[in-house]
Amino acid sequence: MISRDTIDNIISAIRIEEVIGDFVTLRRRGANMIGLCPFHNEKTPSFTVSPAKGIYKCFGCGKAGSGVSFVMEHEHFTYPEALRYLANKYQIEIEEEVLTTEMQEQLSEREALFNLNQFARDYFEKTLHGTEEGKAIGLSYLKERGIRDDIIRKFQLGYSPSTWDAFTEHAREQGYKLEALVKSGMTLQKEERAYDRFHSRVIFPIHSVSGKVIGFGGRILTSEKNRPKYVNSPESEVYNKSKSLYGIYFSRNAITSKDNCYLVEGYTDVISLHQAGIENVVASSGTSLTHDQIRMILRYTKQVTILYDGDPAGIKASFRGIDMIVEEGMDVKIVLFPDGEDPDSYVRNHHPSEVEEFINKRADNFILFKTKLLLEETKGDPIKKAGLIKEIVNTISLIPDGISRTLYIKECSALMNVPEQVLMNEVRKILRNKLKKRIPEVERPEEVGWLEETTAPSQEEIDLISDEYQERELIRQLLLYGRESITLQKIDEDGREVPFSMRVADFIVVDILRDDLEFESALYGRIFAEFVAARERDEVPDDTYFKLHADPEIAHTAIDLMVSQYELSENWEKKSIIVEEEPKHIKELIISSMLSFKVKKLDKIITAKQKEMQETADPKEVELLLSELRNLKASNIQINKKLGRIITK
Repeated sequence: MISRDTIDNIISAIRIEEVIGDFVTLRRRGANMIGLCPFHNEKTPSFTVSPAKGIYKCFGCGKAGSGVSFVMEHEHFTYPEALRYLANKYQIEIEEEVLTTEMQEQLSEREALFNLNQFARDYFEKTLHGTEEGKAIGLSYLKERGIRDDIIRKFQLGYSPSTWDAFTEHAREQGYKLEALVKSGMTLQKEERAYDRFHSRVIFPIHSVSGKVIGFGGRILTSEKNRPKYVNSPESEVYNKSKSLYGIYFSRNAITSKDNCYLVEGYTDVISLHQAGIENVVASSGTSLTHDQIRMILRYTKQVTILYDGDPAGIKASFRGIDMIVEEGMDVKIVLFPDGEDPDSYVRNHHPSEVEEFINKRADNFILFKTKLLLEETKGDPIKKAGLIKEIVNTISLIPDGISRTLYIKECSALMNVPEQVLMNEVRKILRNKLKKRIPEVERPEEVGWLEETTAPSQEEIDLISDEYQERELIRQLLLYGRESITLQKIDEDGREVPFSMRVADFIVVDILRDDLEFESALYGRIFAEFVAARERDEVPDDTYFKLHADPEIAHTAIDLMVSQYELSENWEKKSIIVEEEPKHIKELIISSMLSFKVKKLDKIITAKQKEMQETADPKEVELLLSELRNLKASNIQINKKLGRIITK
């Protein structure tokens, strides 16, 4: 259990732009920052981060929250896990309790898996560095490959002993149940016998973007015929191979700063390049590239350079995966290493500066590379060439940007000696067919006029004169400006107007309670009740109180209301257009909202009284209701005059 003081220290240390910046490339727009949303696939940034408010909001999918909730949502962490992650990021000490058997049983499945993976990682590391077998076999192998101690420690490499059940028995001695070990995939069971999945292997821990160990890869060091060279952890609650990239945790910052991601195949390729000082590299770990992996890279850069070992069959087999990168609008380059070399071996045999120079000089645009490679295979055969043209046209049609498509058609036309118009017609044909198959989608608008309205498609439009809108506005102002002070006027004993200061929250709460008004929306009513309760303690809840509220519905709604519906266009700043911001007119805004809120409530009361009068037969009751209606309508007229409205009924 983390203490309240520690939680407060973590919350106060969080800089939301730093937390989210570890996962998303952000760029500044006015007071806020924007980037591609990590929660849904998009090509135009609709994900906004407000450093001043400590919140984020995606106007594309509607996701919103604080720094803590972002980590929970993105990494699928529990609240305590998110706090521990942030504490580690900001170097805030938390006393970790040693988990007893009883405590382990109380953990969620995800927490239990993370805990077991951390335990296994520590065991494998200690075995590599602290046992005779680990040093003689595992460490010796890594040294032979030229991997330095600091890199071995950085990637937390380990070793699993040759004894078939060494890890399993050690884990059981520490209180882990056999059932949990088997379920995690760390232990295999055949009939009555339990044994280690990774025995006799060098261990490569696989990390999430946040640095959590989610799985392992193991390389065998013996030449046993029936055992595969590499094995990976099975799919689990925390590990999905198609959504993981080896090295992403250690490489994400370098990928962002270099604005390029080197993509390789194996663990040792990543490790060797890091050792050479080239850190913007990740591995697909031998799997075919997936959309999820591509989108993970896209969070950090739109430039991908794929490093191949020169095997033509392997290159052609990867074309489909690379086409998927092209489809995401990314710029893809290919580097072929000399025959018999892969990134790992090349790095070990060359100076780091030579490696970088080689990559920079040999990087070839993927589409042009693909055209030249396939062209070599046609050897003047018209049938093969027709197939080549179709293959290249298919790839070009995947490019989202029309200008880029046109430029590639021009270059490929020259390479294949085919008229541009022929290629253009084929591309159009493919695009028309795709358009016919597609379900009509509402795309998020680019800049329209001067104002970019960014409203979540999933949100229902709110009538600007409806009860819901008026209540929403009032709650929004309480959340944004409740702690601010406004200057009002009161009449003193001598009948003179005297200015006095009052907090916005006090002004709104007192006025609503005095007139005995209620909220139609139960949710807004609950938020208002929080301000009423706080006023009794002479307090006003701040934005952090609501961002971290125990009721997730209140937390999400509060964050949603604290983010502006409109984002100013970058062009406003470029053209030196000055826009008066809402906070400069708080008093006018609050009073206007209060009056509008009251008008809606009065309208409802008047309608109810009119209905009551129609249904009563008692003359005295009718006279009383008429008197009430006259007073209500007079109040309504007076309020509407203040708002500058004309009453027509």
